[in-house]
Amino acid sequence: MKFPKILSKTAYSKYRRELTKNVLSGPIPKHIAIIMDGNRRYASEVLESDAKEGHRRGEEKIEEMLWWCLDLKIEYVTVYAFSTENFKRGKEEVDFIMKLSESALYRMADNDKVHENKVRIRVFGDHATLPDSVKDAIRYADEKTSSYSDFHFNVAMAYGSRQEIITAVKDIARKVANKELEVDDISEETFSDHLYTSDIPDPDLILRTSGEVRISNFLLWQLAYSELYFTDIYWPGFRYIDFLRAIRSYQQRVRRYGE
Repeated sequence: MKFPKILSKTAYSKYRRELTKNVLSGPIPKHIAIIMDGNRRYASEVLESDAKEGHRRGEEKIEEMLWWCLDLKIEYVTVYAFSTENFKRGKEEVDFIMKLSESALYRMADNDKVHENKVRIRVFGDHATLPDSVKDAIRYADEKTSSYSDFHFNVAMAYGSRQEIITAVKDIARKVANKELEVDDISEETFSDHLYTSDIPDPDLILRTSGEVRISNFLLWQLAYSELYFTDIYWPGFRYIDFLRAIRSYQQRVRRYGE
């Protein structure tokens, strides 16, 4: 099923209240990471429009989802906005996504709700591959929210986990070569400290939309003990109750961390 079941407003409101109450009675994940997939298919199959409209709706959904997380007191949210592989798409589509991301970063950095809730906005990935205008927007959002620490909104952009791991290995190798680090001192903690996410806890829950059941080069080191949740619903059509269902599924699992 790629389209959410349509409920009457009354039934939806009642179900939403009951589901929210149920979820709030259980453990809330500290960090949720989301692979937002299905913008183009949503545009084609649901809107009967072009990919741009799907990306536009998907961008709007990101902000909506952040407000859900604030309401549920989820401290860390990480979204997979643009992968290193996405640069292989057509120039027109890539340029549109870059412009969309640029405007979204400025808009969110100036949003009163972000500042009221003290949300720290960070973008990690290979910034060198991004247009200067996007890098300017990243710096703006970073500077406007750098003093906040109550909530954290992380955007993986021009990001690939394998690339991140290789970069970390090179950094550690240089330190060993320069005698800043002993080989025997390299540990999981040492390696984690050299990743983009060095000061971010590993995700408790990784959620992917659109029916694809794969990780697509996202947080490969960090997800070692994350719970995974896949839903058929395309990202722009993802609703609050769908989000609550993902958290409820997380709450119903027993996390053993290999024990």
